[in-house]
Amino acid sequence: MRPGDVLASRYRLTVLLHDRNGGRFWRAHDLVLARDVALHLIPEDDPRGPLLEEAARRSATVQDPRLLRVLDSASVDGLHYVVNEWGEGTSLNHLIAEEPLSPVRAAWLVSEVAGMIAAGHAAGVAHGRLVPENVLIDTTGAVKIIGFAVDAALHGLPPGRASADITDLGGLLYAALTGRWSGVSESGVPSAPIEHGRPLRPRQVRAGVPRVLDGICDSLLGAGTRFTSAAEVAEALTDYIGDPATVAAAEADRLRTGTTPVRRPGTDDTDATGALAAVTAPVPVPPMDGPSPDDTVLTPAVTEDDVERTQIGAPVFGDADDPEAAALADPDWHTPSEVAPAPPPPFEEVPERPLFAPDPPEGRLRRLPPPTSADAGFWPFGNTGELPAIPAVEEKEPAEPVPGRSWLRGALVLLAILVLLPMAYVIAGLVRHDGDTSTGSGSGGPSASAKPLPGVRATAFDPLGDNDEHNSDAALAVDGKATTAWTTSGYDQDLGPAGLKAGVGLVLDLGASHTVTSVDVTVQGGATSLQLFAAGGTSPGTVDGLDAVASGSGSSTITLTPTKAFSSRFLVVWMTSLPQVSGQFRGAIAEVEVHA
Repeated sequence: MRPGDVLASRYRLTVLLHDRNGGRFWRAHDLVLARDVALHLIPEDDPRGPLLEEAARRSATVQDPRLLRVLDSASVDGLHYVVNEWGEGTSLNHLIAEEPLSPVRAAWLVSEVAGMIAAGHAAGVAHGRLVPENVLIDTTGAVKIIGFAVDAALHGLPPGRASADITDLGGLLYAALTGRWSGVSESGVPSAPIEHGRPLRPRQVRAGVPRVLDGICDSLLGAGTRFTSAAEVAEALTDYIGDPATVAAAEADRLRTGTTPVRRPGTDDTDATGALAAVTAPVPVPPMDGPSPDDTVLTPAVTEDDVERTQIGAPVFGDADDPEAAALADPDWHTPSEVAPAPPPPFEEVPERPLFAPDPPEGRLRRLPPPTSADAGFWPFGNTGELPAIPAVEEKEPAEPVPGRSWLRGALVLLAILVLLPMAYVIAGLVRHDGDTSTGSGSGGPSASAKPLPGVRATAFDPLGDNDEHNSDAALAVDGKATTAWTTSGYDQDLGPAGLKAGVGLVLDLGASHTVTSVDVTVQGGATSLQLFAAGGTSPGTVDGLDAVASGSGSSTITLTPTKAFSSRFLVVWMTSLPQVSGQFRGAIAEVEVHA
């Protein structure tokens, strides 16, 4: 398909906006209704086709003015397409590219998004990929949501990710306040700084973020959230900004005039209504034929703050929780006092210093006068100007060498060579041995008496998903053949705290309780991180509460050696980081040997 081609005898393609992941995103023109539309195209045999068709059907059931709705979906000429409303404006990732938004504007924008997401969740439909690229402020100042349910399907994400939507709402507020992204979905906005496994609070990244918004972000992105729905998030943000209609009107006026609303005297960032409200007053307008008392229009009232400032002020940030800071803080910008300060006192005069030191008091020796030609013995060498003769140094004949000293020196060199060469050989052998294989925690490989256990059985272990994870191939990890392997599913993000899952792995059944000394795991594909858990005598349902006895990483054979031997029937080989293979994160275990 090229610009100018007509799809389904109705949609003329105009501009190709994106071409990635096997799909294309076009701006097109509807020839029937004479309007621009957004058009998603993927091949009809693409495995995402059923997901995209189902997502378009579910998205069409949600009715909200902030949603760019799905208008059409069908397959034609070997292509599957989805048609959405077209929106003109600026997406959030471009709005925050140069600097973050003001707290009030950020809270209003995210409250509008949360209200739309709440309407979708009430209809049983989740967005699935709520990132700054999918939030738009159009040319009228209204917030629009892009790709509702459809964008997640195009990225291969499963439906029903309502909890991810709530977390991503916190990520949107964080991004609007700081210019950094901290949600669970993948975005092109720079990531938030991480400390101790979680993003820094907004107040730690940008000065002046109100405590209310900082607390909402931390609750949505922290370990325990007080928000259970998008409606609660919208309500909390609406309570902060006051009247959303006033803020929306100010946003529309900003886009129309290209100016930012002026802060009014006596307002604070905690009172968004006063901060952005346009003060109006009726002003009579005389008609062409004569004045009439009924002809009035509303125009902004002029205040001192409307006049262009001629003095540079400095912001003072107050803290409502700190009485001393609250007493000193003024919510407005301060300007210098009109009263000129008193000039500084003059510098003290530096006392004069005499050119020559004064004579000593009476009774003390005076300085000697300059020498004269008569004082022949005053200078050490007289006054002839000649230096005294330097006494000659008697040259001594070199001493005879001590007999036998050269032989002793050669013997010491030979002894050093005989001692150092074996030591260097041993050290090189140890270094070569350490570089052959990747090892985990512990003191090396299995002991000489440890032997691989026969009859070990393996099952796939995915407690954070559907617990399937290619379970039919799990036996390939213990079949004694390095050419066969059990593989995980492909993921768009790596495992771990920042990914969709903390990990996946295998449950090993030893048949009976054995004293385990080490476990050798042969991986494929690249660098992989593993943990070994002891599950005891029962097959586990989760890794929570299990003892992590060893860990390690490598790209070939990883030896997981616990600090001390333990007895267990069931073991869990838990993968916490996967290599990237063909654009996705996918792990593979070719062979597992348990030594006891």
